[in-house]
Amino acid sequence: MSRLFASVRARATLAATLVVAVALVAAGTAVLLSLRSNLLGEAGTQAERSARDVATSLAVGTRYTELNLDDDDRPVQVVDEEGTLVAASEDLERITGTGVDAVHPRPSASPKDDDGDDDDDSGESLEAGEIGEPATVGDGTATVDGDTEDYRFVTVPVETRRGDRLTVYAGAPLSAEHGAVNTALTVMLIGFPLLLAVVAWVTWLVTRRALRPVEGIRREMAAITASEDLARRVPVPGTHDEVARLASTTNETLAALESSVERQRRFVADASHELRSPIASLRTQLEVAAAHPELLDLEGAVEDTVRLQRLAADLLLLARLDAGERPADARVDLAALAREAAEGRTGVSVRGDAAVRVAGSRGQLGRVLANLLDNAQRHARSAVEVSVRRDGEAAVVAVADDGEGVPAADRERIFERFVRLDAARSRDDGGAGLGLAIARDVAVRHGGTLTVHDAPAGGALFELRLPGA
Repeated sequence: MSRLFASVRARATLAATLVVAVALVAAGTAVLLSLRSNLLGEAGTQAERSARDVATSLAVGTRYTELNLDDDDRPVQVVDEEGTLVAASEDLERITGTGVDAVHPRPSASPKDDDGDDDDDSGESLEAGEIGEPATVGDGTATVDGDTEDYRFVTVPVETRRGDRLTVYAGAPLSAEHGAVNTALTVMLIGFPLLLAVVAWVTWLVTRRALRPVEGIRREMAAITASEDLARRVPVPGTHDEVARLASTTNETLAALESSVERQRRFVADASHELRSPIASLRTQLEVAAAHPELLDLEGAVEDTVRLQRLAADLLLLARLDAGERPADARVDLAALAREAAEGRTGVSVRGDAAVRVAGSRGQLGRVLANLLDNAQRHARSAVEVSVRRDGEAAVVAVADDGEGVPAADRERIFERFVRLDAARSRDDGGAGLGLAIARDVAVRHGGTLTVHDAPAGGALFELRLPGA
């Protein structure tokens, strides 16, 4: 059963059919109850009319022995105060539901009893020739001329001109009510399943049409997974609905994934290229030293090893950042961290506000400042200035040099990995081109930004902006 309703189409069809079924049952029940109530009210009205006609004849002076009760097939009983049947329909053979089971009239033993008896339903005092208020006795059965049916009975009290207190019972058949209700029920029992079948079929077709683009998206995603071609995109329907937005979002995700994979591929290729040079240089020196120990350049080997170690540390940090490593939630004093990073560096001055604190990793933020100072010293002519200040809720660290600055066209490219603007600079002097990329990635991970502008002295001004703590 779970496999049968595993698809969205099947569940949507079942849900729609159940909802319509519940609505139809509720509506059908309400219709049947309303129809039955109306028909019972109509039967009561007809019975009251018949009882009033007989009561009117009695009120105007017609003796109950002279009543003509054979004009229709409705059962009528006339009962005196003592409960004696004094008049009845000629063809009445049997009756229940009125409280008087007799069907054959007999003369009243007491023409008049001022005290009345239990058959005076209304209990009201009537004047001679007056008709009392009708009351519904209830439902019962009667056999008239051999036909037995259900009836609704109404009683009407009447005071004749002779002073006799009589009660008239009259009934109206409920066959019309039963017939109408049964007919309506039959129509519902036949029509409801057909209507539910139509609803299920239409829902199945509509959901198939609505989900057809989803199936197209699924097939294309399966093809992309099988081919590993992230340049492909799923079809976007022109319906401008949720499915179209899903397709658009899926394509945006594929584009971001393609860009990420491409960036990782370039990163691996560039990292391999950068690692190859110091490794090759170190191997060459060691091979030469093995053959000619007197030619060993120990200082150069150490420099290559240190450079290789720094490059490996940079690559490891970038890998951790790409993996989404969240920074620590420690409180860091940027002013103190800037003074610590500038300590021992020639031509670097630090000025700024005291206790400018941010939340983050002290080690990673120290790495950002160190990378910015390394870059500034590499391009400065003589001086580097570091300023730390508060700007509203943000903490700002600015590192300015008096070098040549960064061209406006390259101010975003310099933050890409393995990018060096000075093509003539050697790898040994210029580094691997990862310092600024690491600095921006760390700034972004801390909820901040890192941008470059023109410095007042004409060089480059790198501005690190972080949320204050």
